[in-house]
Formats: sequence, structure tokens, C-alpha cells
Amino acid sequence: MMVSMGRRGRTLVRGVLRENEPMSRHTSWRAGGMARRFFQPADIGDLAVFLSQLPPDEPLYWIGLGSNLLVRDGGLPGTVICTSGVLGEMRRDGSTGVYVEAGVPCAKVAKFCARASLVGAEFLAGIPGTMGGALAMNAGAFGGETWSLVAEVETIDRGGRRHRRHPREYRVAYRSVAGIPNEWFVSAHLALAAGDATASQLNIKKLLARRNESQPMGQASCGSVFRNPEGDFAGRLIESCGLKGYRVGGACISTKHANFIINEGVASAADIEALILHAMQTVESQCGIRLVPEVRIVGLNIERKHEDRGHE
Repeated sequence: MMVSMGRRGRTLVRGVLRENEPMSRHTSWRAGGMARRFFQPADIGDLAVFLSQLPPDEPLYWIGLGSNLLVRDGGLPGTVICTSGVLGEMRRDGSTGVYVEAGVPCAKVAKFCARASLVGAEFLAGIPGTMGGALAMNAGAFGGETWSLVAEVETIDRGGRRHRRHPREYRVAYRSVAGIPNEWFVSAHLALAAGDATASQLNIKKLLARRNESQPMGQASCGSVFRNPEGDFAGRLIESCGLKGYRVGGACISTKHANFIINEGVASAADIEALILHAMQTVESQCGIRLVPEVRIVGLNIERKHEDRGHE
């Protein structure tokens, strides 16, 4: 679908642009308000054209699969750029490298590498997001972290200009990446090692089986809500405070893994955020540890009262 930016003389973009888009359709928590504008580019070049025509002060929000994002019920006042399903190119890059765009799901990257007899990316199968999000937060699973694989990234800035960056230009830590402001990841070149395809695929199956045994799969959640504090696990701390099954409105701390919050179908973003805050306050009060949310919370609040129903 081709849409224009609505100003004479401006270049047409080829992607899909919608107004007042419900973000509950695009987040794994299935909650959240409206985005004023929502854009899915046709490709990176189309994204560059779109960005070059935006006002310089336009608020921008980037989303992949929406698995690490809570959009408040008041919605987003600016423009959401969605890479999932559109920035999806992935290919071999030399003998042991892979080029992958930001919209490719991490699990797909893991399987692609395994089939290509490239090892080291198996842990990506446990990350429920896209490569763009994984790059932005140094996502990890099963002891592996995204930036351990990165040889180079490509970014795009607010003016639509593209840049090639080296890992040394970023400060990378546990679930944290800091670097050049007002630039966003659009692709990465990954460096892997040659290995055995069968063994790699078997390793992925074992990792996923382990995840399925310990985590609430098939339910509306964001994945892990909190970072693990040094030397401990957020889920263990939350469980030790007796919070498994604790509810606020339609949101519930999973009885299977306490670092997961489930939307049981009717939760608002305010319910979920209130439950996050309650878990943080309870763990700090009882254990003396301040949990740090892994999930990103954005948008505007709506004043409302929620019903705190405690345990069921």
C-alpha cells in the first residue's frame, strides 16, 4: 500500500501508514492504548524516506514483536515504526557470517544459523523478540547475549541517513546498550563459527524444551519482566515473597515462573504496571533488593481505579 506524507512535493513512501492504531494488536501483552501514527516500511530505503520527511521533534517509538514493551492505556502521542514482518532480510555473509535485518525474529535467526552449520546463535531461540530489539537491549537467554555475536551494525538516524557502526562505539552491558543518540538499529552482521548442523539443531530443541518446562508459554506475557540482580534471580526473589498468583485486575504473576506477568484476557496496561510496581516494592521491602524492569514502559496514563484482588 502506497501512502504519501500529506505534503505537496514530498516523496511517496511505499509502506503502510495508519492513524489511531490500537497497540494492543502489536504487543505480546495484548494491552495498551492507541498510537497516533503507525508505520510499517516496505524496506530500509523506504524507512529512510519516511524519516527524512518527519518533523524533527516528532516523538518516535520503535517496535518489533512487542514482546518487551508495555504501552500505557493513554497511548502514544507520536509515530510508531514497526519493523516486524517488513525488515526481514537474512542471508549468509561470507563463510561464517550472517546478515540480518531488524525485523527478523530471533528464533528464526537461531534456526537459520543452525541449518547453515553455523554455531553460537542457538540461545537466540529463547528470545521472544526481533533482532532490532535484541540489539537495543543486549537481549539474552540460556547464558548467551546478543552482542557477543555482533561484528557490525547498521543504524538509521532521524534524518533517514544510514550509518555503519562497530561494537566498540557502544557501551554494552547486561541487558543494556548505550551509544549514539537518535540512531536506531536496522541490521546487523553476526560473526559465528563453523560447526555441525545436526548438533546445533538438537541443542536448540533441548533449550526450547527446557524453556517450555519452566516458563508459561502460550500465554499473553512480555517474557521476563525484571533483570536478574547480580548473583540471584528475579523470579526466585518474587516467589520467595509469596507473590506467585498475585493479581491486580486482569493481570497475574505466573504460578509457573514468578518473573512473568500474564494478561488473562481483560488486563489493562495500568493493571500490569501496578503489578510490576507491587512486585518491585514487595521484593525491596522483604529482601532489600531493588528489581530493575527489563520491560520498556512508554506512553500516557489514563486516570482509573484498579481492583486489587490479591491471591486467588
